[in-house]
Amino acid sequence: MKRSEINHSILDAIALFESMQFKLPPFALWSPEQWQQVGEEAREILDNGLGWDVTDYGKGDFPNTGLLLFTIRNGNYGNRETYPKGYAEKIMVVQENQMTPWHFHWNKREDIINRGGGDLVVELYLADENDKFSDKEFEVTIDGIRRKVAPGGTVVLTPGESICLEPYVYHTFYGREGGGTVMVGEVSDVNDDANDNRFYDEIGRFPTIEEDEPPTHYLCTEYPELKK
Repeated sequence: MKRSEINHSILDAIALFESMQFKLPPFALWSPEQWQQVGEEAREILDNGLGWDVTDYGKGDFPNTGLLLFTIRNGNYGNRETYPKGYAEKIMVVQENQMTPWHFHWNKREDIINRGGGDLVVELYLADENDKFSDKEFEVTIDGIRRKVAPGGTVVLTPGESICLEPYVYHTFYGREGGGTVMVGEVSDVNDDANDNRFYDEIGRFPTIEEDEPPTHYLCTEYPELKK
C-alpha cells in the first residue's frame, strides 16, 4: 500500500468526522514532528495500539479490500495491572463495496454501530468446531432485539442501528452501493490484534507500505521511541 494512499485516507477521514461532528482526541492530529517531542506520559497510546490504522490486508487493493480505523481507547490483557480497562472503542470509515475480510474473534464481543452516512451491510456465519463456516442458523442482537440469521445471512444497518457480534461469529462488512461512505463505530471487549483475530483466509492484518511520500500521521504501529 502506498504511503500517499494512507495519507489521503487519513485526511479524508478527518474531514468526514468533522462533517459529522465526531471529535477525535488531540493526539489524532499530531504530526510526525510533534511525536518526536512526546515523552513517557503517552506510553498508554503505544502499549495499547491507540490511533490510526489503515490496512489493505496485504491485498494491494484498498478501495475494494480495506479498512480505516482509529482506536480511541483500549485495555491490554498482557498488562492488566497497568491497563485494567476491560473495553475498547474504535471509529472506522467504510467505503461503498469496500470489504473487510471474513473473520471472527475468539474472545472479543463487539457492537458494530452505523454512526452515520450510508448503510452498512454485514454478512454472517457461525464458526463450526473446525473454525469453518457452520451450516447452522443462529441468533444476533440488533439494538436489543434478537434476530435469527441463516448461514451466510445478511443484516443491513441503517444510520443509528447496531449489531452485537459474539465470539465465533464470522463477519464481513461493506458500505452498500449507492449509499455513500459509512462512519462505523465499534464498542467492544479489549482489542488484541496479535492474538484474537481468526481470518477465514490467510491474509496480512497490517499493510506493507511503499514510501512514495512522507507520512502526514503515524499509524499505531509506527510510533517513535518516546523521549526519556
